[in-house]
Amino acid sequence: MDNSDDQDLIAAARDAAEHSYSPYSGFAVGAALRFADGSVVTGTNIENASYGMALCAETVAVAKAMADGVRGGLVSVAVTGPGNKGGGDPITPCGRCRQVLHELAALGRTDPDVLCVGPEEVRRVKLSALLPAAFGPSSLL
Repeated sequence: MDNSDDQDLIAAARDAAEHSYSPYSGFAVGAALRFADGSVVTGTNIENASYGMALCAETVAVAKAMADGVRGGLVSVAVTGPGNKGGGDPITPCGRCRQVLHELAALGRTDPDVLCVGPEEVRRVKLSALLPAAFGPSSLL
């Protein structure tokens, strides 16, 4: 993937964050998933008054992809947060989202790049580095 693809994926994640429903934390997150066929699926975080019911942006994007029948080919992910509008470190997926992303990636036997986006820095990390020794579909065989 070239830099323009990275920038397009980051822009899609930032656009998704604009649709965040985060009235309790004010922490708007956007995620964009790119697949081997070039398609992009986005998601944003959705909070709930019952805090434990909140959905992270990455989980929403994975659910959208799987609901559309996408079961593999995940090559990259971009995650942005509110710190991207001034101050803050690059945002990384939470532990739950790392697991959800791993499940989708494992179905296609990929190890996607995760672009952790901050206001002045983008960290590129392999999903396997964020979730080493992950539990996944092959763990159940």
